[in-house]
Amino acid sequence: QVQLVESGGGLVQAGGSLRLSCAASSGRTFNSYTMGWFRQAPGKERDFVAAIWLTPITHYADSVKGRFTISRDNAKNTVYLQMNSLKPEDTATYYCGATLKSLTYTRTRDVSWYDNWGQGTQVTTP
Repeated sequence: QVQLVESGGGLVQAGGSLRLSCAASSGRTFNSYTMGWFRQAPGKERDFVAAIWLTPITHYADSVKGRFTISRDNAKNTVYLQMNSLKPEDTATYYCGATLKSLTYTRTRDVSWYDNWGQGTQVTTP
């Protein structure tokens, strides 16, 4: 069991940048988790943004490739999402997810494979 807390969201103009953080409670086992970032706009499904394995190997949604970067610092029990060149379409609540399951690239995009979620942090780009 791991507890996740997201932070770093806010309001930023198009073209700007934000850095989201996801802090995990379990330092001993954090490096065993595959971590993912998802986002959800009002009335819409929670969509995949990025994922990172412990190796680290990364995977991104096509809509954010070249603009967003996911990274992890196992010593700090934290996963980051650096978001550059933000667009109005990026406006959503961003959630951090974690799982101990071994996921393929395809399965990292599916919310049902993640066991733990944070409370979310709002990102708004007018």
